[in-house]
Amino acid sequence: MIIDIRHLKTMQALRDTGRLTDAAERLCVTQSALSHQIKELESRLGCELFLRKTRPLQLTGPGRRLLALAEQVLPMIAGAEHDIQRMVHGDAGRLYMAIECHSCFNWLMPTIEAYRSNWPAVDLDFSSGFMFDPLPALHSGELDLVITSDPRDYKSLAYLPLFQYEMQIAVAPDHALAGQAFVSPGDLTRETIITYPVERQRLDVFNAFLNPAGVEPAAVRTTELTVMMIQQVANHRGVCALPNWVLDEYVRQGLVVALPATESGHWLTLYAAVRAEQEHTAYLQSFVQSARSHCLENLRGVRAGRD
Repeated sequence: MIIDIRHLKTMQALRDTGRLTDAAERLCVTQSALSHQIKELESRLGCELFLRKTRPLQLTGPGRRLLALAEQVLPMIAGAEHDIQRMVHGDAGRLYMAIECHSCFNWLMPTIEAYRSNWPAVDLDFSSGFMFDPLPALHSGELDLVITSDPRDYKSLAYLPLFQYEMQIAVAPDHALAGQAFVSPGDLTRETIITYPVERQRLDVFNAFLNPAGVEPAAVRTTELTVMMIQQVANHRGVCALPNWVLDEYVRQGLVVALPATESGHWLTLYAAVRAEQEHTAYLQSFVQSARSHCLENLRGVRAGRD
């Protein structure tokens, strides 16, 4: 490459000072060294960059073109250096996120809006492309944060607890199970389970409740919307398993009855998964803390998570 940054800085100094001696002083080099640099560049380009017998110096056409390049490129370099320093100190960066918890939209959106106003220099975006399996995308660097209740063994990832919630079984108010104190896995052998369209091994009702007991439900039906799931349960189309804070609204409306899964209840932790290398970044820690505080203050039935 013929042109480098020092040449661009030289052209700006010549334009600003109008004299070779003053330009050399600004650039903290000797006049001889600067003259040698300019002659070498002119030799490579095959043209003169300024008229030497004019006072102040006048740039030639090629010189003006090189100055225009300097005015375009040098501010971009300075801006990049500034941004990098802010990133190093945790004031700016990228935060692309996705969720595995379908019901989390209700609290995630207000958290994001509040966060944007406090961290305007963070490029924040929400990705739906990895909705059903985002952890590999987090591991590879395509995402920066994933909301999940299903931590997996990636050594590159760290799981920061947001809160704990109870998985409950929702049934219609007049369902045969509605009068029980709790639901056992065996109670669902004759039931249709209504779930989100996610692989079984990533659903709490299977991997933490039915599978350990070796129980298979009578059937499985899927829907992407929580409200549709509740409507189907209310209409005796099946039962579903959802977090207690999700079911609270529908229980208070009288649409469903929420029962503990097992006598002691079944509590799970919702995490913010991040790459371990970014775990202590200021803007990321701030988002996690904001999300945690918002949920503990606004979601009924949740409790503080444990590391």
